[in-house]
Amino acid sequence: MIVGLTGGIGSGKSIVAKIFGMLGCALFNSDEAAKEIYFDEVIREKVIALLGKEAYLSDTEINKTFIGSKIFSDTVLLHQLNGIIHPAVKEEFKKFVVTNPGKLIIKETALLFEAKIDGDVDKIILVAANDELRIKRVMRRDGLNEQDVIRKIKSQLPQEEKIKRSHFVIYNNEQEFLITQVLDVYNKLKGNV
Repeated sequence: MIVGLTGGIGSGKSIVAKIFGMLGCALFNSDEAAKEIYFDEVIREKVIALLGKEAYLSDTEINKTFIGSKIFSDTVLLHQLNGIIHPAVKEEFKKFVVTNPGKLIIKETALLFEAKIDGDVDKIILVAANDELRIKRVMRRDGLNEQDVIRKIKSQLPQEEKIKRSHFVIYNNEQEFLITQVLDVYNKLKGNV
């Protein structure tokens, strides 16, 4: 079974994914795969053609600040970049599935709905948190100011819409135990409940 794990920026997807990993699930992190794909020769040429050479700091590092400043204020550019990166990530995921037969696969993807790949998974788990908490987390984690974080949040599908389209919601508002919620969803996915 392939399960999409998604949530807005700062919701806590990564910690939830780690818990699923400790339970023996095979984890595929789409964001990490995308970071590696930026350095594929063909992809690199396409990104430079779209955004310019400033998109890369070196042969091993993208310029996140530059890319973010371009795409989070221009939805057309964001969709064009996603059109380059997402198909390549999809190919990497197909290889991952083949190498993990019989396992419960958790595909961590921030833009599951935005990239229209929600139809490629059997079930969807949303990690949700209130905006105020998400903003604080991202400011602390990435060193961004509040306006930059809000701009990133607004570039994603609203959390309320994601809740409606998900099979399971795990709330990461620091009020409910995260591990208990993950175990509950895991057991339901494994058919133990």
